[in-house]
Amino acid sequence: MTNTAAVKISDSEIRRQAAGSARDLRSLASKGLYFRFHRSRDRGSWYLVIKGKWHRIGSYPELSAAKVAAALPDIRLRLEAGEGSSLSSWVLTGELLTWFAERMARDRNLSGKRKSTGASAIKQHLVPRLGQVPLAQIDKALLDRELMWPLQETLSIDYVRLVFQLLALAFRQAFKLEHISSNPMAGIRFGDFSKAKVTVKPSRLRGVHLEDLMSRMKSTLANQPQHGVLALMMLCHGTRLGETRMARWSHISLAEREWYIPAEDTKTGVHHRLPLTDQVRFLLMAYREIQRNQGYDGEFVFPGRQGKPMSEAKASAVFAVMGQGEWTSHDLRKLARTGWADLGVDHLVGELLINHAMGHNVKVYIQSDIMARKREALEKWHAHLDRKGFESVHGLTGDRSMDSWILSRAAERAGFGALPVSTISEDSKR
Repeated sequence: MTNTAAVKISDSEIRRQAAGSARDLRSLASKGLYFRFHRSRDRGSWYLVIKGKWHRIGSYPELSAAKVAAALPDIRLRLEAGEGSSLSSWVLTGELLTWFAERMARDRNLSGKRKSTGASAIKQHLVPRLGQVPLAQIDKALLDRELMWPLQETLSIDYVRLVFQLLALAFRQAFKLEHISSNPMAGIRFGDFSKAKVTVKPSRLRGVHLEDLMSRMKSTLANQPQHGVLALMMLCHGTRLGETRMARWSHISLAEREWYIPAEDTKTGVHHRLPLTDQVRFLLMAYREIQRNQGYDGEFVFPGRQGKPMSEAKASAVFAVMGQGEWTSHDLRKLARTGWADLGVDHLVGELLINHAMGHNVKVYIQSDIMARKREALEKWHAHLDRKGFESVHGLTGDRSMDSWILSRAAERAGFGALPVSTISEDSKR
């Protein structure tokens, strides 16, 4: 099997020649293009021969005849420039994006929101604009013309940057795993396309709004305890909406006075531990009793349908009603972070409470006493909230009559009567 057959190479011709004796197939349509059968005859390798030197392109059937033919002009240019000739089994950018989208969907270290945001950006923007563009044609000018400049006309600069970073990550990962022979985006930066600053939106809630905010939460608690407690937990701890709505009772220890948020529920992919103050413990005990009286004894603090936690859409709708378009759930998180700073909470402690991404060395260094410092900060914050009306919600201090204990009133409204103090004392032992 040492002879060469000159043919018009196609996938069907390769399959036909596999039954013969030729070792090599020389293309009649593309000068210098050869196909060499492997011993198994159902596989082979593509080569481009220039001045007697054989340059391997890739393998068959991973690379079809059509893909090789489409990429030949670029391969010749790369060889002339002294670069390699190897070709990925992908020819179009859409093939790389499809691979990356599937990879993101199966990554257990990414939150559900991160996955859905990435999938949406790929499906709605990257694939429609770049899906049919050959990988070999990706460069700064094409990205500016086909993607970046059109996007900035209709989308916020923050979202345009997100789309760009997602595309850059897809190319970087594909190159790192050797799915592509070179990364055309290696030297391209977001600043090449726009000098606009990515804005940090100011909070629409400030300290002066706390009394009015607490009054609104009391009204919500009296009619919809679940919605009110969801908002209060975010305000008290500065947690994100996703990690709050997915809280489980098994992650809340009233005896140890701690709320544990597992890594799979956090945006940073790192577990989060929050101390529970006495105010929040009383709030949760009263709320749990209301759930039980309503016939719910399940695992979720904020249950949704079909045995699942409250959905993202339902949780967003809660704040659309409560905020009346004036503020969102994220504004509660910003308000808490600002409040801690105003009360003199150390910056590092505030960042750890808010669960921002931190360097590994920093996290290791401060583990020794960080829970005590977190507790001190939250106790100071919740005492401040008490002065703005929070104490009349949890009833920890002062008269626990129905006039001052909002959750007790909610329980009575639901037809279960006021929560007895004995119930509180028994639950506090658990």
